[in-house]
Amino acid sequence: MTSKAQNPDQSSLHYLLKNWLRSKIPLLTVILLISLLTLVFFWNLIVISIKPGEAGVLYRRFGGTQIDKIYGEGLHIFNPIDIVYIYNVKKRIALHQFNVITRKGLKVHLSLAIRYRPEYDLLGILHQKIGPNYLTTVVLPQIESVMRKQLGNYSAEQIYTNEAGLLTNAILTALDEVGRNYVEVEDIIIRSIELPIKIKDAIEAKLTQEEFMKSYEFRIETAKQEAERLRIEAGGIQTYHRIVNSSLTDLILQHEGILATKQLAKSNNAKVVIIGSGDGGLPLILNTADRIPPSEETALKAIHPDKKKAIPSTPPIPNQ
Repeated sequence: MTSKAQNPDQSSLHYLLKNWLRSKIPLLTVILLISLLTLVFFWNLIVISIKPGEAGVLYRRFGGTQIDKIYGEGLHIFNPIDIVYIYNVKKRIALHQFNVITRKGLKVHLSLAIRYRPEYDLLGILHQKIGPNYLTTVVLPQIESVMRKQLGNYSAEQIYTNEAGLLTNAILTALDEVGRNYVEVEDIIIRSIELPIKIKDAIEAKLTQEEFMKSYEFRIETAKQEAERLRIEAGGIQTYHRIVNSSLTDLILQHEGILATKQLAKSNNAKVVIIGSGDGGLPLILNTADRIPPSEETALKAIHPDKKKAIPSTPPIPNQ
């Protein structure tokens, strides 16, 4: 077998490198351990996970707050000497209570529910201008200030009854003011309004009496409308009777009576005896059989003892 001859220079270089590495193994081991320990110690500062519904703002030690970039959800690698501030950008609700002094010096206790969140695109400016505690620094104090200013010119009764929508106007003004501080306040809900017990009872009693008066006025108006309806109805009936009386004559009534007599005579149902009266009376003599039953005949004889014979069952119909 033949083997390639090694270059003396290459063999010498390999030998020197091997000897150098062998002499530096302790130092390299220490450097590697230090690097691993540093990575483990600063891991939370180097690799940062931003969870759903959160966003990050970077503050550089040698550059200040980075306002032109917002870090979204996921893993991000940063310089360990820099600081990343995590903001919750979900919609949240803050409960707040405070007192309002009315124009007459009474205290009205308001309980609010505020739905808010920071404006995502302006998160860097919000961090630079206000900071993470923007809720207690700006949002709540400004809402409280606007509500006190708007409601302080009214009485307790006006606030309690929301006269002319004054509470709505105060809320809209507060929303506009807070929106100028890089925070989006979607709604301010008034959970409750509390007054001194005596004032509250007096206002409720007054409102109850006002509702009673409105119900009485409604009843009076209803009665007036009903009286007007009856008056119109009576006038219509009167007009109807006047028109009918002016169009009816004796001949027309006699003709209608004859027609009714003929229609009843043709019926197969049970019939009764109707005796006409007056000069133009029309007798309608209708029975259910050809002759009067014995019981009815006995009754007729008792009423008319002078008559020997029963009333004929079907007398002839007079000629028209």
